[in-house]
Amino acid sequence: MRLAKNSWTPDNLPQFAARSLPFKGWLAESWEENMRFLKLALAGVCALGAIGIGSANSAEPVKIRMSWVAPISNWASIVLEKKELAKHLGKSYTLESVRYQGTPQMITAIANNELEVSNLAYSSLAIAIENAGLSDIRVIADEFQDGVPGYYTTQYYVRKDSGITKVSDLKGKVIGTNGGGSAIDVAIRATLKKHGLEEKRDYTMLEGPLPAMPAMLSEKKADLIPAVLPFSMNPKLKEEGNVLFEQRDTLGVTQMIVWTARKSFIDKNRAAMVDFFEDMLVISRWYQDPKNKDEVAQIASRITKVPPERFGWLFTKADTFRDPNLIPNVAALQRNIDVTYDLGFVKKKIDISKYVDLSLAQEAAKRIK
Repeated sequence: MRLAKNSWTPDNLPQFAARSLPFKGWLAESWEENMRFLKLALAGVCALGAIGIGSANSAEPVKIRMSWVAPISNWASIVLEKKELAKHLGKSYTLESVRYQGTPQMITAIANNELEVSNLAYSSLAIAIENAGLSDIRVIADEFQDGVPGYYTTQYYVRKDSGITKVSDLKGKVIGTNGGGSAIDVAIRATLKKHGLEEKRDYTMLEGPLPAMPAMLSEKKADLIPAVLPFSMNPKLKEEGNVLFEQRDTLGVTQMIVWTARKSFIDKNRAAMVDFFEDMLVISRWYQDPKNKDEVAQIASRITKVPPERFGWLFTKADTFRDPNLIPNVAALQRNIDVTYDLGFVKKKIDISKYVDLSLAQEAAKRIK
């Protein structure tokens, strides 16, 4: 403060002192002490700067928890099997995959900031926006689409010995679902409503995890069950059951599952999220490359404990459609959310375009073209 107050600089300090002090010996001693002080001060400033830079460069990676429901069908269940392809993993972000019974259960986790990237069904997305008040949630990527022409669509099975041959025969029956308001659940309700059947009045819903659905049908706990991949490939299910209807019959193309994240998280961690997307694009494209089909089958077998030869359908046209750039079908998503409104799961219509941010996927795709 004293240097600034008296307008001293390194250039005029000797002259200023010479004019002000009568003793040359004292001047020399004072000059040497001031120079030592200035050098120490400058060294301290440089040290503090270095510490600041070091702290910025050593920032902790962003923690990303990513959800899944069905093994193999959901990316979060398999991406870490090829983590060696994720060049940013462990540097700008870390990744943890977390399993849920259905997408509705994820909404509470999102609201409590316990889940950074969720794979929400179109129906759960509508519920999260309207009923849970998550107005800052954003659709950031495609997980998979059902009913795309030439690709798989979800099938709904009854037992061969049930006597059920048409949808109207389900009156008075028990219907299996993985959770009220899930995409599967909405598809069932929409189909039965189309044929004049309403829950409670005409049929009963019984909840259970998707992997248990074939057993629920076989053990006669449910009269109709949804069979999603990979469980629809169960040989016993095909032997004992018949397909009563398919999802595309009622809903056409369904943007079945989308990745979502909260805007606040995206804004705070945008650089890490673009890195994450770059890695996810590389890994998802690796899985969909036909030349890797043998290793993919081995990975699927290891996760599901099912022989690898049963996975010849995986990432082919016998599978659901996945966009290679992780870009969802927003028009289909809007139609699907309208069905959720029509069934009464949300009270207001939602313009989903207000909740879509595809910039992360688009920016990451530019890096690897």
